[in-house]
Amino acid sequence: MKLVSKYIDKDRKGSVTLVPENTEDMWHAYNLISEGDLITCSTIRKVQTESATGSSNNYRVRTTLTISVEGIDFDTQACVLRLKGRNVEENKHVKMGAYHTLDVEQNRKFTISKIKWDSISLERVDTACDPTQNADVAAVVMQEGIAHICLITSNMTIVRAKIDQVIPRKRKGNVSQHEKGLARFYDNIMQGILRHINFDIVKCIILASPGFVKDQYMDYMIQQAIKTDNKVILENKGKFLLVHSSSGFKHSLKEVLAEPAVISRISDTKAAGEVKALEAFYTILQTDPSRAFYGKKHINKAIESQAIETLLISDKLFRCQDIALRKEYVEIVESVRESNGDVKIFSSLHVSGEQLEQLTGIAAILRFPMPELEDESDGESDSDEDD
Repeated sequence: MKLVSKYIDKDRKGSVTLVPENTEDMWHAYNLISEGDLITCSTIRKVQTESATGSSNNYRVRTTLTISVEGIDFDTQACVLRLKGRNVEENKHVKMGAYHTLDVEQNRKFTISKIKWDSISLERVDTACDPTQNADVAAVVMQEGIAHICLITSNMTIVRAKIDQVIPRKRKGNVSQHEKGLARFYDNIMQGILRHINFDIVKCIILASPGFVKDQYMDYMIQQAIKTDNKVILENKGKFLLVHSSSGFKHSLKEVLAEPAVISRISDTKAAGEVKALEAFYTILQTDPSRAFYGKKHINKAIESQAIETLLISDKLFRCQDIALRKEYVEIVESVRESNGDVKIFSSLHVSGEQLEQLTGIAAILRFPMPELEDESDGESDSDEDD
C-alpha cells in the first residue's frame, strides 16, 4: 500500500490518502473503511443533459466524489471494494445527498476521513504501508485427481486454481490409462503453478498430499522441466518443500502450516505466527484448560486480573456496524497491550482466522490458571459481531 498523505490531529480526527497496489492492500482497505466514514475517490458518473430543443443526451464523466459510507461490499474475486453512500460535497454533476457507489480498485487513490481513528485502524495503516509485511508463500495441496493452488499472504489464503480431474483406476491391463491420466493431472498442476505463482516474490512453495502423491508429482515436474529446459522450475526447485497433508482440500492447509518444517521456512510471515498461536491455544485447552478461554465474557474477566499472555482476535470483530461494540473490542486489545500481553489479530480470510471464528472470534492464553472462570458458563454466544 502506498501512503500518499496522512493528517491526524491530537483528538485522532483526520484523513489518510492511500493507493492499494495489490490484493492484500484491498483487504486492508476493506478493514479500514467503516460505515459513517467519508471516502473521497474518482469515479464515473452518468450525466443527462437537455438541449434547447428538448432532446436529452446521456454521457459519462469522470469526477471526484466524497460520500458518507452506508454500505460496504468486498468482491474478493474481482478484488473491488464497492462503497455505497450519499454525496456530501458540492459537485456540478452530482446533487448533495444523492446516492452513488464508489469502486475502490487497485492503483486507484482514495482518501478515508474518520471522526476518530482508533489504535487498530492506525496500526493497520502502518502494517499495510510496510512492504516487509507482504507474504511470500504458496502451497499446492493435492491428492489423486484434485489439487488446490493457493497463495498464502499475511492476511488471507487465496485459492488461485482448483484442478479436479477423473483419473482412471489402476487395473490389470489398464495401467497405461491410469498413468496417462496421472501425467495429465500432474501437467495441469505444473501449468497452474507456472501461471499463478510469481517465483520472484514467492520464497517457499509447499507441496502437500497424503501418501506419495507430492513426491511423485515433484519427480514428474523436475523430469518435465529438464526435458523442456524450463529454467523457472529448475532454478527454483530449492524453494519446494514437501510435507504431509490429510487431503487435497484447502482446509488441510491448517495442519500443513503447523508443521515444524513449514514454520521454520516461513517463520517471518504473520501467517505462521497466527497458526503457531492457535496451535498453542488448542494444546493448552486440552492439557491445562484453566489457562485457555474464549468468548468475550471470559476474556474481559481475565483482563481484569491482567492474566492474558496472548490474545487471539479476529479482524471480523472490528468490522461490526455497532460502533460501541467495535470500541469494546478495541479497548480489549489496548488493555491486553497495556498489561504487556501479546495480541495476534487474525484475518478472517485466512485458514487460521476461519478456525478462530469457530471459537467466537476471540480467545486467550493466560499467564496463570483461573479455575474460577472454568466454573462459569459463558452465558453469551458472542455472535454479536456483524458480517
